Amino acid sequence: MHNLIEKVKIGVGLVTSVSMFACCADPVVSNYDGSMLWFQNELNSSKGSAVVLLEDSTPTLGLIREELAYLNLADTVEFSLDGDSILGNDGYELSVSGKTVSVHGRTDVALLYAAFDIMRQQNVDANAISPSRQIPSYDLRMLNHWDNMDGTVERGYAGKSLWHWDEITDEDVVRYKAYARANASVGINAVVLNNVNASPEILSGNNLPKVAMIADILRPYGIKVFLSVNFSSPMNLSGLLNADPLNPHVRHWWQDKAQEIYAHIPDFGGFLVKANSEGLPGPLDYGRSHSEGANMLAEALNLYGGVVVWRAFVYSPSDADRAKQAYLEFKPLDGEFADNVIIQIKNGPIDFQPREPFSPLFGALHNTQMAVELQITQEYTGASNHVCFLPSMWCETMNADTYRDGAGSTITKLTSQKIAGAKYTAIAGVSNIGDEPNWCAHPLAQANWYAFGRLAWNADMTPDSLATEWIRLTLPSLPLHAENTFRDMLLESHEAVVDYMMPLGLHHIFAWGHHYGPEPWCDVPGARPDWMPKYYHRADEKGLGSDRSKTGSNATGQYNEPLCSLYNDINQCPDKYLLWFHHVDWNFRMKNGQTLWNELCRHYDKGLTMTDHFLASWKRIEPYVDKAMWEDVNNRLTIQRDDARWWHDGCLLYFQQYSKMPIPQKTIYKLDDMMKYHINITNYECASKGYRGEKM
Repeated sequence: MHNLIEKVKIGVGLVTSVSMFACCADPVVSNYDGSMLWFQNELNSSKGSAVVLLEDSTPTLGLIREELAYLNLADTVEFSLDGDSILGNDGYELSVSGKTVSVHGRTDVALLYAAFDIMRQQNVDANAISPSRQIPSYDLRMLNHWDNMDGTVERGYAGKSLWHWDEITDEDVVRYKAYARANASVGINAVVLNNVNASPEILSGNNLPKVAMIADILRPYGIKVFLSVNFSSPMNLSGLLNADPLNPHVRHWWQDKAQEIYAHIPDFGGFLVKANSEGLPGPLDYGRSHSEGANMLAEALNLYGGVVVWRAFVYSPSDADRAKQAYLEFKPLDGEFADNVIIQIKNGPIDFQPREPFSPLFGALHNTQMAVELQITQEYTGASNHVCFLPSMWCETMNADTYRDGAGSTITKLTSQKIAGAKYTAIAGVSNIGDEPNWCAHPLAQANWYAFGRLAWNADMTPDSLATEWIRLTLPSLPLHAENTFRDMLLESHEAVVDYMMPLGLHHIFAWGHHYGPEPWCDVPGARPDWMPKYYHRADEKGLGSDRSKTGSNATGQYNEPLCSLYNDINQCPDKYLLWFHHVDWNFRMKNGQTLWNELCRHYDKGLTMTDHFLASWKRIEPYVDKAMWEDVNNRLTIQRDDARWWHDGCLLYFQQYSKMPIPQKTIYKLDDMMKYHINITNYECASKGYRGEKM
């Protein structure tokens, strides 16, 4: 492997290895392809003069010298592996005396994070390096790739998978090193390589050596490899008759498999598991509980320090409201999970909608370690055609108060603390990365990858600070007025997406299957009710919305007080969740005095108008942005505006059939025509090709 890495050559149009990122002076701007992510400052950096002092030599410490080769804000940087124990394995302390910076940390990886911090400060502020003590909010800061072994990416909109299971070439190694560097620069330290809808073949003897090769490349950057596993793997790979977690043969199979994995990858992170959800196998198939299934795997990994991350995204055909199912299945198991099991909970109770109330499960588990799962890939927010700066949504969730232990029990607090002696805290983001040259297809979607890592490191960061950092690193030549225009556009983008897609608590009225575009009318014969938009919007002649109050499914009863009463009262429920929790009369008077219908129309119109505003904002900063990047983003913003019109007209014309009320603003489509039109996309084409679809 080391020989393979050493043989890597610089490929035209490819991201180069970390030592090559800053080698090019006076770049040709017209060759911009986005591959350098938030390292654009390095294109125009001259060789720095700082002396880097390191006590030891490891592959990771070698990377530090490369990172600080262009440092100009200090004369000397001293690194010492003698950090205070409170810093943990990843934390570090920076102190400054004149032009000398001293860095203390307990591990070489901690010192690498400090080096990235120093360079980030130089490139964001360009004034001085500030002393600080940095301790990450979470132990495991994970990217969940939904990559399949055939090269496709589920809900992937930036090309095919990074991982090549047939053969890992020299060019792949270059790409993987650049990927690892980008992750380390924002503090991401764990990567799940494959889809949660996992193929058992990932654990085969043929594939584990390839996993080990990837792990070898990522390791110097402080990144541990995890794998998603299929619960029925013992049956598929070894012919066992069942996968019952209480079957001794099954338990031994997993123990033997863990031993085999760690023989290849001594620092293997552990397993991510999706079980008994969307038809996947799990312990419930044998009359066992989630805790019994998770603990069996935890037992197999515990000897090696491995972790089981067990997803709480569970739903199956049921009379229960889909929004209630995770709570119903996991709340009774509180306290039954092993100390190396983490329950990974999606931010909302349904499925990564543009806006959801937080999952009530966060406020229900007292003795179980929880991780929040966020989606970076834009499955429900316009794929990679729409700009949608997701930290605005994530921080809304992270800062939400569950009232589990009284006021102040925010999701950040509950998930970043070790509960009941658990070994790790964790946060996860579903990756938006593919093999497109610019990694994320939409140039501005890179901001979400960057922001997830930084938020995982410091959960107190705000959308504003995250946007500012990314802009200054990615477009360092922007004058202040253009930077402000760009930042405003990012910060306004999420609310605009909510407004033109599903305002006031509407949710899951997307087109069938691929979730790109509106189909509130969708009705597929034989499909499960909870796969259909009508299950969620419940439009009729009386009104609109799902009744989850005490008179309906009583999903409000899963929230702690005072939220239970707040959400249950139609007159007090926040407008942004109104149609989530209530079936509301078309003439219901909103808090601003408008009827529900008029307010619904106003939000759709506001969202549509904002897409024109984004195009105008982007036009204003055209002189300061590389031409290729500007044109790419401009084309996508045009698609976004057209899609917003499609959402606006489709939803309002459809709901008008029930409200019988006039739409105050202009529509340009006819409902009958829209209902005959079906967007036809492949797994990622809608984003990477700027693709709207075909009439079928």
